Amino acid sequence: MSKAPPLRLGVNVDHVATLRNARGGGRPDPVRLALAAIAAGADGITAHLREDRRHIRDEDMARLKAEISKPLNFEMAATDDMLQISLATKPHAVCLVPERRQELTTEGGLDVVGQHNALAPFIARLSDAGIRVSLFIAADPRQIEMAAKLKAPVIEIHTGGWCDAVVDGHRDKAAAEWKRIVEGVRLANAAGLEVHAGHGLDYETSETISALSGIRELNIGYFMMGEALFVGIAETVRAMRAAMDRGRAKAEGAGGA
Repeated sequence: MSKAPPLRLGVNVDHVATLRNARGGGRPDPVRLALAAIAAGADGITAHLREDRRHIRDEDMARLKAEISKPLNFEMAATDDMLQISLATKPHAVCLVPERRQELTTEGGLDVVGQHNALAPFIARLSDAGIRVSLFIAADPRQIEMAAKLKAPVIEIHTGGWCDAVVDGHRDKAAAEWKRIVEGVRLANAAGLEVHAGHGLDYETSETISALSGIRELNIGYFMMGEALFVGIAETVRAMRAAMDRGRAKAEGAGGA
């Protein structure tokens, strides 16, 4: 029995800021939530600074970088404005995501095939500054192959389609989406990419996907913030960590497959 690599949990604090912004003022504070999540066992914090600042704000990113003791994953669109903010903030990592003003949440993966000419110098600037670059993409072979060519060390697979199908009980669609994810992880690992996953994950789907030893990190936000309203962030982090550990044990039992 081989031991699967450690699996990290990144907690996304965007929607603490959504709640704060609904009323204005400074509470609830996403930085306070981030610190509590880390104290409970989170391995890192993710925050998406959107162009319209609908939840996380510039000052939130600066405070997160200054106050948390774990890696900060800065999600952002590939724009000149965001590039300058990230270079000034110097997070541990930047995850480049697609962004449309009218969307409620990130609806799909970044089209790195269609945007490779624009993304190449962007990725190079971040890498030269010592910032680890991740590309948020679908589990599509063409996108994965281009991510490797662009020399981004990490991809994050968009799991939203699979998670939605599982929750909605669409078994055939869920099976097809799961097959794509499994194959995408295999292809990315073969190309030398570190693989993360996120979007729509809950306890059940996190446990399932944690059984893929080729994945090194899960980034989860909306579900965990909702659960925290009922049981608190510390208990939510512990429960998610337990679900991930159960899934990882299955990977080890399968010989690290």
